[in-house]
Amino acid sequence: MSKTGIRQLGVQYNGALWEIRVWAPNAKNVYCMLYNMGVEIPLEQQAYGYWYAESDLIRAGDLYRIRVDDNEFPDPLSRSQPEGVHGPSQAVDLAFSWTDQDYQPPQQSDFIIYELHVGTFSSSHDFDGVIKKIPYLKNLGITAIEIMPIAQFPGERNWGYDGVFPFAVQHSYGGASELQRLVNACHEAGIAVILDVVYNHVGPEGNYFAQYGPYFTE
Repeated sequence: MSKTGIRQLGVQYNGALWEIRVWAPNAKNVYCMLYNMGVEIPLEQQAYGYWYAESDLIRAGDLYRIRVDDNEFPDPLSRSQPEGVHGPSQAVDLAFSWTDQDYQPPQQSDFIIYELHVGTFSSSHDFDGVIKKIPYLKNLGITAIEIMPIAQFPGERNWGYDGVFPFAVQHSYGGASELQRLVNACHEAGIAVILDVVYNHVGPEGNYFAQYGPYFTE
């Protein structure tokens, strides 16, 4: 469960155990398949189509798939897809040592926004490349960057508007940990970070939502 009390889908670390929550209203059985150990974790059916389990077997970095009845799929609510949209999902501990506690965002009237595309903004095509160019951005006089969509999409670089894993940060850009590092570095430089997000549709390649239930089918 998140700090807000909302039960989040996917595989989440709560500080003590890993929580696995899947919405598959038509399934007869659901398992979390851990690749590293060859372990199957059965999920218990709950109300409103949800399936749930807690486990102390999972470790950050473990690869997994979700088995719905007789078929295995990536977790569409995963936080990491290190092998792309068709590969296994990855358990991620999102704990991070933030050092931006003194950061104060500018007033709305003072926002000077630079929109950037991570894949083409630097020669390394990733979040680390953006971090290295923070002095350049600072010298422009901007007060915020707006990052074009970074939810996991097919391939290495893309405009980002056909992402299919809304909570997984694009692996070729550096994943969630590198995004956290970028946000922290920007805040330390006095730069706000805005994310361009796409939640009203998903792309065609790697869209596994329909394999779990009536997601995005009409």
